[in-house]
Amino acid sequence: MARILVAGGAGYIGSHMVLGLDAAGFDVVTVDNLYSGYEDAVLSGEFIRGDIGDAAFLDALFGRLRFDAVMHFAAHIEVGESVAEPAKYYFNNFTNAQVLLDAMRRHGVEAFIFSSTAAIFGEPRYVPIDEAHPRAPINPYGRSKWMVEQLLEDYEKAYGLRSVALRYFNACGADPECRIGERHDPESHLIPLMLQAASGRRERITVFGDDYDTPDGTCVRDYIHVNDLCDVHLLALKGLLDGAGSDRFNLGNGQGFSVREVIDTARAVTGREIPQAHGERRAGDPARLVADAKRAKSQLGWNPRLADLDVIIAHAWAWEQKHFGA
Repeated sequence: MARILVAGGAGYIGSHMVLGLDAAGFDVVTVDNLYSGYEDAVLSGEFIRGDIGDAAFLDALFGRLRFDAVMHFAAHIEVGESVAEPAKYYFNNFTNAQVLLDAMRRHGVEAFIFSSTAAIFGEPRYVPIDEAHPRAPINPYGRSKWMVEQLLEDYEKAYGLRSVALRYFNACGADPECRIGERHDPESHLIPLMLQAASGRRERITVFGDDYDTPDGTCVRDYIHVNDLCDVHLLALKGLLDGAGSDRFNLGNGQGFSVREVIDTARAVTGREIPQAHGERRAGDPARLVADAKRAKSQLGWNPRLADLDVIIAHAWAWEQKHFGA
């Protein structure tokens, strides 16, 4: 049985990945410093509290346990915060990732799955966005992720470390069995914010900009269920373990929904009103971000199972009701 180290496995996507790895028969070890994760979200395998930026901690861990691969989810993710606090983002997202990769080198671990982002592309020159789209990140969050992707290319050439970088668009939804879900603090993602308003935990949501060049004037985004993300991570991991080479994939459903469409769907799913307020455009918010995920489907055999927006929101709503008593 292959043993997989999941860095950041107590966070939103990482905790769902831990469940997916366990269901697929892997031996899972989670490392998380609990800066933004929750230990009670890790429902399988061994949990170890620790920091991937601590080389001595990693040497002790890799010396005690042999790992076949590492999956990395331990990043800060807030775009606005990255602009205000770039040092925090470059240190955690880039420097700490290099510390982890160097520990892997010292201990002979040669397979790495990296949680990347559509933010590496910056303002889109065309949509849907494929892997050939120029990389031109416009904030420290996107730059820190792009820097790691470049580091991975250099580490493969110099050290033979094989990696797959998976570039998410808008991850959302929750475990269909309602065991875990999305809980950021503070919350900044549209779907959980809407559901908090529907449940009464939030007075209203703010729609930032209604004059974009889109059918209804609001931003259009590509929403992908967290379990579909985990499915493609699993396929990429199995490929690396079978000897496949490095690769990079854009992950989305290939269709975009406007903010207003998402709100209308959430109203229909919850049967509740979602109060809104108008806000000005946020700097750096493109009108449309939609993925071209054809390569992931053709190269990895990935087929999203939970692509319908109402299904995504229904799973997130079930989690909101169960966990927060909506």
